[in-house]
Amino acid sequence: MEKVAGWYLAWHVALLYWTWLFLFTFGFTGAEITCRSCRSQVHPQQQPQQGLLMHLRTEKGEKEQRRFFEEKGGERGQEARTEDAGLRATLAAAPTGTKSSGWETRRVMREEKVAGERRPRAAAAPAEDRPHRGQALLPAGGRPGSVRRRGRSPRGSAGPGPGGAAGREPGDGGAARFGLEELRLGSTTFALAGDSAHNQAMVHWSGHNSSVILILTKLYDYNLGSITESSLWRSTDYGTTYEKLNDKVGLKTILSYLYVCPTNKRKIMLLTDPEVESSLLISSDEGATYQKYRLNFYIHSLLFHPKQEDWILAYSQDQKLFSSVEFGRRWLLLHEGVAPNRFYWSMMGNGREPDLVHLEAKTADGHAQYITCKMQNCSEATRSKPFPGYIDHNSLIVQGDYVFVQLTSGGRPHYYVSYRRNTFAQMKLPKYSLPKDMHVISTDENQVFAAVQEWNQNDTYNLYISDTRGIYFTLALENVKSSQGLEGNVMIDLYEVAGIKGMFLANKKIDNQVKTFITYNKGRDWSLLQAPHTDLRGNPIHCLLPYCSLHLHLKVSDNPYTSGNIASRDTAPSIIVASGNIGTELSDNDISMFVTSDAGNTWRQIFEEEHSVLYLDQGGVLVAMKHTSLPIRHLWLSFDEGRSWSKYSFTSLPLFVDGVLGEPGEETLIMTVFGHFSHRSEWQLVKIDYKSIFDRRCAEEDYRPWQLHSQGEACIMGAKRIYRKRKSEKKCMQGKYAGGMTSEPCVCTEADFDCDYGYERHSNGQCLPAFWYNPSSLSKDCSLGQSYLNSTGYRKVVSNNCTDGVRERYTAKPQQCPGKPPQGLRIITSDGRLTAEQGHNVTFLVQLEEGDLQRSLIQVDFGDGIAVSYANLSSTEDGIKHIYQNVGIFRVTVLVENSLGSDNAVLYLHVTCPLEHVHLSLPFVTTKNKEINATAVLWPSQVGTLTYVWWFGNNTEPLITLEGSITFTFSAEGMNTITVQVSAGNTILQDTKTVAVYEKFQSLRLSFSPNLDDHNPDIPEWRRDMSRVVKRALVEVTGISSKHVLVAVLPGLPTSAELFILPYQDATGEKKRTAADLEQISESLIQKLNQNLVHFELKPGVRILVHAAHLTAAPLVDLTPSHSGSAMLMLLSVVFVGLAVFVIYKFKRATPGHSPEPKERKCNQGSLDRGLPKSLWITKRFQAKTRSGSISTAAESQSTKEIPTYVNG
Repeated sequence: MEKVAGWYLAWHVALLYWTWLFLFTFGFTGAEITCRSCRSQVHPQQQPQQGLLMHLRTEKGEKEQRRFFEEKGGERGQEARTEDAGLRATLAAAPTGTKSSGWETRRVMREEKVAGERRPRAAAAPAEDRPHRGQALLPAGGRPGSVRRRGRSPRGSAGPGPGGAAGREPGDGGAARFGLEELRLGSTTFALAGDSAHNQAMVHWSGHNSSVILILTKLYDYNLGSITESSLWRSTDYGTTYEKLNDKVGLKTILSYLYVCPTNKRKIMLLTDPEVESSLLISSDEGATYQKYRLNFYIHSLLFHPKQEDWILAYSQDQKLFSSVEFGRRWLLLHEGVAPNRFYWSMMGNGREPDLVHLEAKTADGHAQYITCKMQNCSEATRSKPFPGYIDHNSLIVQGDYVFVQLTSGGRPHYYVSYRRNTFAQMKLPKYSLPKDMHVISTDENQVFAAVQEWNQNDTYNLYISDTRGIYFTLALENVKSSQGLEGNVMIDLYEVAGIKGMFLANKKIDNQVKTFITYNKGRDWSLLQAPHTDLRGNPIHCLLPYCSLHLHLKVSDNPYTSGNIASRDTAPSIIVASGNIGTELSDNDISMFVTSDAGNTWRQIFEEEHSVLYLDQGGVLVAMKHTSLPIRHLWLSFDEGRSWSKYSFTSLPLFVDGVLGEPGEETLIMTVFGHFSHRSEWQLVKIDYKSIFDRRCAEEDYRPWQLHSQGEACIMGAKRIYRKRKSEKKCMQGKYAGGMTSEPCVCTEADFDCDYGYERHSNGQCLPAFWYNPSSLSKDCSLGQSYLNSTGYRKVVSNNCTDGVRERYTAKPQQCPGKPPQGLRIITSDGRLTAEQGHNVTFLVQLEEGDLQRSLIQVDFGDGIAVSYANLSSTEDGIKHIYQNVGIFRVTVLVENSLGSDNAVLYLHVTCPLEHVHLSLPFVTTKNKEINATAVLWPSQVGTLTYVWWFGNNTEPLITLEGSITFTFSAEGMNTITVQVSAGNTILQDTKTVAVYEKFQSLRLSFSPNLDDHNPDIPEWRRDMSRVVKRALVEVTGISSKHVLVAVLPGLPTSAELFILPYQDATGEKKRTAADLEQISESLIQKLNQNLVHFELKPGVRILVHAAHLTAAPLVDLTPSHSGSAMLMLLSVVFVGLAVFVIYKFKRATPGHSPEPKERKCNQGSLDRGLPKSLWITKRFQAKTRSGSISTAAESQSTKEIPTYVNG
């Protein structure tokens, strides 16, 4: 009975407490706190819906909103801002009304120190919404929805229990201890009186050993969409007291934004609300006094120079870019039509041209162009255009020593990079990655880290890492999890651990499960995380790799007052704190807090629910504050790297916490908590000074050495690294960063090398060429007498410091370029088009796949009676220029010859009537004296009235038709080429195919194991490479000469191919094989196929079997010319283009010698020049017949599938 009565008494006490609390608070509105000074570029025109908002219903049932924006900086604040080196890429969506190019460099969660401040970025997003490296805590009073938490809400489980094992040394995985005694922290509270209605605030803490803090509070009217009130506060005693400065800036002045110079924190800039006036208020004494300057434009964003304190770029709301060299006192218009967020200061490491500005501007005709110019002179005469031609809109990125642009052609994006402002080169990803989205994650340590979404990915990205120039990329990790942010931005689950070079954490998706992996060598090797051995209470955890492991959430907060899910610091390189779970996969349920003090080798559980953790005293003290929607007055402190925790109170009354800001500086022992006692109260600023909890400063004997290792392996990134750490049992204040690291190089082993471009690591650990890569291709561009680097298949991991050992064996060797006859000759125009305007310069480029072009004779015939010769390449490096005076189609031929051989190429140039893309569908093998069908397949298929120009072999006269299909007969055996050009208005498209002609041959349809379809992008290049791979596998198994075998992979799914047995002839023309021999070869092939002996490895772990489409041992039938089944073996399909109007164009020669002015004029469409046919041939529609059966003989037959890709020889 007493027990029941006692229970009711406790219930009444609790009810009375919560009733008092409800009456005291009567509802509450949270506040967002967002960094300002850490962003050199800021956006005054903030939309209400942007930012992190907290909501709670008031007594009227309405939701009030408060946001808190931070301005924090200073030399002492640099460590706080740069310590958290997470590579959590937050890729913001393109601004409204702009077209996104599909690739971005976005606010990587790692800041770069430049002249005492983070390196500024272009204003890609409002600064209050962008990531920050400041020390910050997730608001302990945060409401659901106040933080981007991916659907998770604070768990309602009990807090950490007081029990647990005793504290242990690093790596023991023991449970954490919790003290029961409540201790008191020294603190002071200040209320911003009169600002209770203000729902936004911005904070700046100067640093530089300064005690000055500035706070700008505002009342944003969401109905009017404007700011109606503002107040400016200033503290000179580290936040103990504040003075209101409204009278110094003007009592009627409404302020909208507060900015701080990143290289001189004493310089402050305030922007007035443009709805009232457009002005700047500038202070040079940390906000004590101000001068007002009027503006004639409205600022949208600012970009401060990383080194020059008075240099600023301003982007206006009407897309104009202005510059100032007087900290905003005077402005100069640089350029109009600048793309949002696409302007940058020159950031080259050598500091060359610091006043150079990079920008993406819109041309008069709506194209985008990359431009550089000086900040004080950007006239047309002084501008430079480093990238030839146009680029995709919103694609310019300047980051460190690299410049990136994107250019889409043929429906595919192509990415280009310039390293240290050298000539742009196309970025080389593995051939069949076929990216549809790319994001540059990092350009540190002379290397590009990129996330690429490939053609077969939807919610994952592959991580690629480049060579020094940023050109050749190799795969680092596949299928890294990605997600959409609240504003449509892409977030990739990748985190770079601060203080340890080459250490990353990533969440990888495997069979619809997300697992956390760790690497210590920049992605060369990845492994799962070992779960703790015991839980919080010391109970054993049974979790066996690889079936069970620790998984972490890798989100880094966009808000400087919120800590996100994971944190690390440069000054505490071994300590990582993160939220996550133990099990088979990453989960949003049962989230706990974990800590490692040995850089990820072992982990300990420290809380059973989510907390925010702040690093104090260079990581010597960890501060934890619970995630809760209730008011709090306690926090937890740990002095031994999270092994034991003590409970401290920081305020006498419970406080709804909106956010926490750590003191900028090296010691970081002062913390300010922002919050409210109720929704009606003013902003409450609680200053906490932790210095009182230390009784002395650390001495030398308080430190110990700690060696970085990976599961016992001490050599990481080619060196043994030993750090200086405070002993966990010593409770002393470190003050200035007392850490340090000594490094000793290791002997190089195979683990220090990754696979080079074009190579893949197989199960035996070896790097072997991928099926699409030809290792000898690197020697094709060099000339006799020169040298090139011949890859061994390996390349040393960038920033790896190993020496000797196997370095010599794995390093690429310089080799002399071999002498070769010219092969693969091409002649193209500089813009890649087959059209030109009469009277204008046309630039031809001569290209060789192989051969010594420098020592070759080059002869070019322009087809208009003019020819030129060159004795070496130097005369043609900039192209061969020619002006056509007449309108027509000109046959441009080029001949290259040296002492080892010769090669020639032809280009058919259409003057004044330009064109674009076509695919020629042909049988790849046919019989002599039998008609074949050729079809021009267009994309898109409906393009209007067309003219088709057909070229056969070496014929100088073309066949011109108005239909996309023709029939043709070859009278001689051998390889024959057909070229089709399609003219549609001012666009011309061309494709060339080769047909093998024989009297007799045999064919067989092939099929493959179904897993090949998963890797089939169904493009011509892939089919061509796969045909070569299949042919090689057949030849290796059967021993048949490759001259007898031709393989063509067919388009479409499921993947199939056609195999041809050909009667090879020697140079004398005598046949080496009879019909009986072909039959014997076919029997041998079918036998090997039926026995599953023909197979190949597509990539490591992917084995493909080749089968006969209908498994049978019957020999291939050899039909003679007397058979009447040839029509059944013709084309399977024909694409017809119907013409609504039958038009025969007139042909007339342009006036000889007449050179029109280079201006727009009307083309004489279809006009032809010399060497063209006297009459026009119009073909009739041809109804193709199909053949049946998968095994057939082709003495009188043709394959009917579109085969642009086949291999013979």
